[in-house]
Amino acid sequence: MSDSPLTCTRRTALRAGLAVGAALAVPAPTVGAAPGPRSPLLRTTGKTVAIFGGGMAGLSAAHELAERGYDVTVYEPAHLGGKARSLGVPGTAGPGRQDLPGEHGFRFFPGCYRNVPDTMSRIPFPGNPNGVLDNLVRVEGTVAGFENTAPIFLPVEPGGLTQLTPQVIQNSIIGSLRFIPDLPAHELAFFAKQMAMWFTSSTERRFGQWEYVTWEQIMRAEGKSPAYRKYLVSALTRITVAAKPQTSSARTIGTIGEALVLAGTGLVPEFSGGVDRILNRPTNAAWIDPWVAYLRSLGVRFVLGQAVTSLRLAGGRVESATVAGGGAATTVTADHYICAVPVDRVVDLLSPAILDADPRLAGMRELVTDWMVGIQYFLRRPTDIPEGHIAALGSPWAITALRQAPMWVGDFAATYGDGSVVECLSVDISDWDTPGILYGRTAKECGAEEIAAEVWAQLTTWLNTGTGWLRDEDIHSWHLDPGITWSGNGIHNETPLLVNTVGSYDNRPDAHCAIPNLYFGGDHIRSHIDLATMEGANESGRAAANAVLDSADDPGSRATRFPLVDLPVFAGAKAVDADRFRAGLPHLLDS
Repeated sequence: MSDSPLTCTRRTALRAGLAVGAALAVPAPTVGAAPGPRSPLLRTTGKTVAIFGGGMAGLSAAHELAERGYDVTVYEPAHLGGKARSLGVPGTAGPGRQDLPGEHGFRFFPGCYRNVPDTMSRIPFPGNPNGVLDNLVRVEGTVAGFENTAPIFLPVEPGGLTQLTPQVIQNSIIGSLRFIPDLPAHELAFFAKQMAMWFTSSTERRFGQWEYVTWEQIMRAEGKSPAYRKYLVSALTRITVAAKPQTSSARTIGTIGEALVLAGTGLVPEFSGGVDRILNRPTNAAWIDPWVAYLRSLGVRFVLGQAVTSLRLAGGRVESATVAGGGAATTVTADHYICAVPVDRVVDLLSPAILDADPRLAGMRELVTDWMVGIQYFLRRPTDIPEGHIAALGSPWAITALRQAPMWVGDFAATYGDGSVVECLSVDISDWDTPGILYGRTAKECGAEEIAAEVWAQLTTWLNTGTGWLRDEDIHSWHLDPGITWSGNGIHNETPLLVNTVGSYDNRPDAHCAIPNLYFGGDHIRSHIDLATMEGANESGRAAANAVLDSADDPGSRATRFPLVDLPVFAGAKAVDADRFRAGLPHLLDS
């Protein structure tokens, strides 16, 4: 802690067949289906499970397996909860108070999430009928900031979209984005038309065409106005999924865009509490700590300070694993092994023996990660920014933020810090590679103090015109995620996240592989939401648990893998498009 006052490339039918067939196998994962009995050579009837990684995927897998009577041990090198955890800022607590709340980045729960809320509803919390799920509160608005222009407040509960058609979708997108300054009307209409094309694209086209072009290409950014390129192509992509539009798979961006739009319709079934929600207290207090306590009550053991370093194969199966920490190494044996560690670390486990057993796993080495890291500003005065999310659209570092104190239970000043802090403004930095406005350097080229000053400068430039919401003198202190460190080799990030580059789906693994007792979890595993999110990681943990149950020929129930909502109203248009795609023809709206 420190003090501080696309032109869309058309694919041939052959390419489509390869993409949708062999390479993709099953584009949309089968949900809730229990496969038939496995070959005796592939069975693992024991019930001991070693899970490496105590983040969202590892905890989700442990949850599903422990509830089904499996003997689970979780090995975690650092902190349970992974990137979702919160932490106290050391040395900031006054008498009778807790440390100021820090975090990797603020948590939010879009209405399209279904797997995470289901898990939360099964974690007991005192006084809550629906467990931890009842610790979510609705976000009703977003502040959109523009450089040296007065910010505006936008409601995020649009409603009124219950009768959806492609034309309604197109008109609704136009209506909701008219606030963008200097954006030509005909370009906004074109953007809406391209989104309508996505809504009515078949699965075959999504995986056979959209997966292999960038968002920038599908939105045909070349030759468009600066406002179109800056806001619709770049800003919406960077602040939503921390992805670069010139490299990101258009299928991935379209998937999450569609999910967020449909969340606004109110048509997402169970667990939906609106378009967006946040927790009503720090993440560990609201969710992670109760979760760990519940898992312990089910018999799950947690071994902290231990990271998996190798897997040993014998007879085509994992015979043992090695975990290390504190200068010592230990051999771990179990019936099943789940690697729920980030993709940048799992590749270190891919020994020649493992790749010989399943060559497809080598694709993980081709996956790309990027940075999305948070900083919190602790303020002595409320900001007066309307409650809800804050998006500094077009800011160099793709800044988004959230006022937390007004939406948390209790008196913030009486609960945290020295009693003088009344506000926590939690900020996410999604672009670490673009020069800023204060020093002219990227975030990766700055020190911690410079990052804090630059982020604050961008916030004030994007939010203070005509408002005076942010004042330098109100800053009590700030806290940058401790995963960012500096050494002789420059800046380092312990928690990068997967980004879905063009064609990357082909390189992403499923939860199970050719090694019968080895499984994978994490947001790099194929999932319905197909994005580095808590939702994707949670679903991957469910998939890994199901694979364990399948390997054991367990007759019990499988963990439900909830898909994204797919409205029947578009089925006819998608069927027409599937026929056109198989015939090598473009989408009807592709003009």
